[in-house]
Amino acid sequence: MSPETAHPHGVTKSGDMVRLEYDLWAEGGGKTELVDTTHQEVAQEAKVQIPDGAKWGPRPHLVGGEYFPGAIEAAITGAKVGEEFEREFAPADAFGERDPNLIELFSMHEISRLPEMRRDDAHLDIGTVLTIEGRRGRVVTLTAARVRVDFNPPYSGRKVKAKFKVVDRITDPVDQARGIVELTYGRGSEFHIESHEKSLTLKIPDRSKFDISWMAAKPRVIDRLRSQLHPETIRIVEEYVTPKAEKSEAKDEPKESSAKAKDAADAEPTKEEHHAHAGGKSGTKSEVKDEPKETHPKGKDAAEAEPTPEGHHAHAGGKSGAKSEKHAEKAGSEKDA
Repeated sequence: MSPETAHPHGVTKSGDMVRLEYDLWAEGGGKTELVDTTHQEVAQEAKVQIPDGAKWGPRPHLVGGEYFPGAIEAAITGAKVGEEFEREFAPADAFGERDPNLIELFSMHEISRLPEMRRDDAHLDIGTVLTIEGRRGRVVTLTAARVRVDFNPPYSGRKVKAKFKVVDRITDPVDQARGIVELTYGRGSEFHIESHEKSLTLKIPDRSKFDISWMAAKPRVIDRLRSQLHPETIRIVEEYVTPKAEKSEAKDEPKESSAKAKDAADAEPTKEEHHAHAGGKSGTKSEVKDEPKETHPKGKDAAEAEPTPEGHHAHAGGKSGAKSEKHAEKAGSEKDA
C-alpha cells in the first residue's frame, strides 16, 4: 500500500498530502481581519483570541481538497515545494458574496442534539461553528430558546489576501492517514496508526471512543483513507483495559488485616510475658507464705519465755531446795530446844 509517486522536484498536484504554512486576511468595510494562520506570532500581533491547546506550525493539507474555497485550492495546486507566495482573491473567488437567505433560526433543543454539542468540550457562543444537515454555519445570535445561524461563509463579501508556503510533501502512509484524521476529525496526533502491506489499523484514543463527533466523522475518514491510500483492509480498533486501581485496592485489604493482626499480636502477651506474669502471681503467693516467717520471731520470744523441761525441773528443784532449807532450819530449832 503506497501513495502515488509525487513530483520529484517540488510541484504539487491535486491529491498530494503536504504540510502547509499560511496566513489569511479578510479585507472589507475599512478593516483587515485575520482569518487563520499557522504562525503564533502573527496571531498574537493581530490580538485574536487563541483557543486553548492551539497548535502552531505547518499543518497537513490535501491539495485540491475542501479545506479552502475552490479558487484558493487552485492557487495551491501547482505550487513549488519550499517556495513562499502571495495571492489576492475577490469575494466571489474567496468566500463568496453574502446571501441573507442563508441566515436561519433554530430552537435550542435542535442545537443541543447536534453531535458537536454533545462533546465533552462543547461550548455554544457567538461565533461557534455548527454543522447542521451537512452545512457549516456560525452562530450570530442566541437566546435561552433560539439560535440564529449564518450559513454564509464567515468572510463572505470580503476580499481575501493570502500568503502560502508548501513546506514538504507527506509520503509515508502512516503520516498521510494521520493527516486525513486531523483534517476530517481532529486530534490526529492522539491516534495510534499502523500500516502493514495492504492493511491499515487505527487505534482510537480513549476520549474519542464515546465522542459523538468521532462517530459522525468516522465514515468520512474511512472514505478518504480508501481514496487516498487504497488499502484492502482498514481496521478501527477500540481497546478497553481493566483499570489497575481495582487490583491495588484489593491488595491493600490484606495490609489492613495484617496491621490489625499485628496490633492484636502486640496486645496479646508472649509466652515469656505469660510466664513472667505467672511468676508474678507465684511471687505474690510466696509473699503470703512468708508471712508466718515474719511472725516467727514472736513465736521464738514466746518459746524463750516458756520454760524448757530442764528449766521446768530446775524451777521445780529451786522450790524443793527452799523447802529443804526451811525444814533444816526447823529441825535445828527443835534440837536446840
